[in-house]
Amino acid sequence: GLSQYSSDPRTEWDLSAYSTRDQVLEAMRNLRYKGGNTFTGLALTHVLEQNLKPEAGARLEAEKLVILLTDGKSQDDANLAAQTLKNLGIEIFAIGVKNADEAELKQVASEPLELTVYNVLDFPLLSSLVGRLTRVLCTRIKEKSNKENADIPVNTGPQLSPTDLKISAVTSKSMHLAWSPPLRPPKKYRIVYYPSKGGIPKEVVLDGAVSSLQLSNLTSHTEYLVSVFPIYDAVVGDGLRGVTSTLPLSSPRSLRVSELSHNSMRLSWKAAQGATQYLVLCSAAPDGAED
Repeated sequence: GLSQYSSDPRTEWDLSAYSTRDQVLEAMRNLRYKGGNTFTGLALTHVLEQNLKPEAGARLEAEKLVILLTDGKSQDDANLAAQTLKNLGIEIFAIGVKNADEAELKQVASEPLELTVYNVLDFPLLSSLVGRLTRVLCTRIKEKSNKENADIPVNTGPQLSPTDLKISAVTSKSMHLAWSPPLRPPKKYRIVYYPSKGGIPKEVVLDGAVSSLQLSNLTSHTEYLVSVFPIYDAVVGDGLRGVTSTLPLSSPRSLRVSELSHNSMRLSWKAAQGATQYLVLCSAAPDGAED
């Protein structure tokens, strides 16, 4: 699977899109470069939320590897997003080109860094990494598969995955999450949430016996993506995902003007719920300066 990113990540194709090497290479040849900003944290969260899920072709029993290719320093918190992936057992390889920040690459990548961090001076030099990177990736997959396969069930279904995510009591600053736990209680839950139009992902870790959460200090009138992941000792169950928008802030209503004189007027209105102050602006119509 492959995604490109700038300020808005974009999935080019999912894990399940192609089944042969030639198809993948043809898709690469037809790929159009996406220029723009460098929001690496948002991109890594996009990969977790959109690309590493069963609907996109991710298989629970397969090893999860992410290869990050970047030519600049991230404009958001890439380390927090990377840590979320790594905590879920996803291995990150970081490849820097030109102006990439090597310190950031080392923060983002999984251990051991001598196998997962690469840096070259220009794009044509990437070809020199292909052989070594291919061998490292294949070796890592075999090592992890041999070590963990005995513990990972191939078909988890309701055994390891929560169901029925309900988002309720939505206000301008908060919302309540609740879900039905899997048949086998997890060790803990990891809840990740962030604005759909871009923002730093935030996360909460809950004990596996808890199946609800109140999210607070949210931004008003904003669409949020929410995911709930069950964490076990040797496996991560399928995540639950939901989307909802916080309410706009309450507005004052029914503005009335009274007690007019040559240099004054009285304004009155119905209060806005939760407002602590009001800002009143007036200007001479139609083009007068604001007083």
